[in-house]
Amino acid sequence: MDVGELLSFKPVPTPKRLNEDDSGDSDDENNRLAKIRRLGNLKSNNSALHLNNGFPIEPSISDKEKEEILRFVETEVTEGEVLDDTATKPEKFMDSEIDLHEALQELTDISTKVVTLLQELTDVDILHESEEGAEELITALADAEDAVHNTLGIIENITEFRPELCVEVAKQGFLQWILKRLKMKVPFDGNKLYATEILSILLQNTPENRKLLGELDGIDVLLQQLAFYKRHDPGSAEEQEAMENMFDALCCALLHAANRDRFLRGEGLQLMNLMLREKKMSRNGSLKVLDHALTGPDGKDNCNKFVDILGLRTVFPLFMKTPKRKRLLTIDQHEEHVVSIIASMLRNCQGSQRQRLLAKFTENDLEKVDRLLELHFKYMDKVDRTEKEMEQDTEDLDDDAQYLKRLAGGLFTLQLIDRIILEVCTAGPPTIKQRVQRVLSLRGGSLKIIRHVMREYAGNLGDAGSEEWRQQEQQHILQLVDKF
Repeated sequence: MDVGELLSFKPVPTPKRLNEDDSGDSDDENNRLAKIRRLGNLKSNNSALHLNNGFPIEPSISDKEKEEILRFVETEVTEGEVLDDTATKPEKFMDSEIDLHEALQELTDISTKVVTLLQELTDVDILHESEEGAEELITALADAEDAVHNTLGIIENITEFRPELCVEVAKQGFLQWILKRLKMKVPFDGNKLYATEILSILLQNTPENRKLLGELDGIDVLLQQLAFYKRHDPGSAEEQEAMENMFDALCCALLHAANRDRFLRGEGLQLMNLMLREKKMSRNGSLKVLDHALTGPDGKDNCNKFVDILGLRTVFPLFMKTPKRKRLLTIDQHEEHVVSIIASMLRNCQGSQRQRLLAKFTENDLEKVDRLLELHFKYMDKVDRTEKEMEQDTEDLDDDAQYLKRLAGGLFTLQLIDRIILEVCTAGPPTIKQRVQRVLSLRGGSLKIIRHVMREYAGNLGDAGSEEWRQQEQQHILQLVDKF
């Protein structure tokens, strides 16, 4: 029996699948015949997936299934009609929600049957029965890619309208489906791009999904997909966007502490380090990922490991000079990530790793200290301009809003730079502090300004880490200020 004949069959309403374990025959030929028998017991002119002149006709469904679909559509319409009234009468919407949920459950059963049938029809053993029929089937199934795109669009619309549903969408298996979709070894297409966009959405503001991603081995999946770009640039603007989406998803995932360990065990640091050295487009995303992997109290192990794998040889040339070629980040973004990485290592590295880090600032006649001060003055000027603009702005902002605006205007990077200055001056040899004082004096700066910046920083540590860690961090910074 060939595929053309199979496509003309209609299964009985409640077919009973053969139990191959009870057949007593387990060789390949009997398995192949069993698959054919499951699909070809009854002939009919109508089919579950019938082709007419090369164009697919909708699969035939039972009257009961049609009723369920119509009821689902009616429920959707009803929801739209009563939506505006739910603010004052929430109970009016409850019945509609319950009906919709039940309809979706029943429709899921229908779609599962269809998918199962398609899986069996596309089995290699079945397709080999007729190459002509197989070609027709494959052509018909090409429209499935449009269905995938539309499904992703539905998820995007749902999560945009109700962001709180991101958790439920992921729990129902959609996050796992996206990961499987990314692993498929097929040419890049628009659906892969769309899948990476939805993945970023699901992880962006949802800690539960970041945790679930790690449990589904999503960190390894993302690292495997990004590894291709270590030595290759994306082939199109769409592929470049997909690559950037995966980097962003990885950054979001690393906000969950347990994923830092998975990233470390999966040799994510080594991959990011190699990307920085290869000087492809991927080094922009790898710099952001390193920043997320090393920052805060959960980045301690990654910081020490990064020094062990000779990461200092990679990051300090980027500190000394911002690349011009294949740079997707702005100069300010690039400098922010680099100084953040160095500041995190100075806070988290211990023992020999910390000594190797401090020694970098004494090399080549203290050139890295000079670069620190160059950046200090650059971002001091940016903050001054931002504050003058705020004085002229008529918008009435509270203290928190003003502080956030100053952070965005250069204060955040300035805090990181001055943090590094404090660390290397207090822990390094006296020649470092002497150079700092001399350059500040020549350019009209002062130690007092740096101390002021750091005191403000110590009083606004945000919600990173635990309360105990924040107290320790604040105490550490104030001790550095006093020693400075």
